[in-house]
Amino acid sequence: MKVQGDIDIAAPPQKIWPFLVEPDKIVKWCITYQKFEYTGEKRPGAGATFYLEEKAGGPLMKLNFAVTEWVENQRLACKMTSGNFLKGYEQQMTLEAIPSGSRFTFAEEIKMPYGPIGSLIGLLGKSSSQAHLKEMMAKLKSLAET
Repeated sequence: MKVQGDIDIAAPPQKIWPFLVEPDKIVKWCITYQKFEYTGEKRPGAGATFYLEEKAGGPLMKLNFAVTEWVENQRLACKMTSGNFLKGYEQQMTLEAIPSGSRFTFAEEIKMPYGPIGSLIGLLGKSSSQAHLKEMMAKLKSLAET
């Protein structure tokens, strides 16, 4: 299941970036996240690891990720390394400077377990995930523009 969206924010990328990488700021706009914490000693940057608890309508997911790309004020990507209820989970976030501030783009791809049944579950959950993303991006915009 792929979910993506973008939003223009009246703030420069360097004002938005902390909301993408600082745990206390991440949970303010990622409405489905119950917990976010870096693990291991490496941070910031590619190779950093983190633990995430997410409740997005189904059971509480407990997931471990590794940061695969970190270009400050521009791009952040991560990939699930282990977790419950999902087969795979990748996220990419980009910030692009535009005349009015920044364009924030978010994309995620979730791979469900259970073969065809998991694919059906993913299809049914896509509209809910898209709605959560829209709400999260609006919250990020509000926080970054204040």
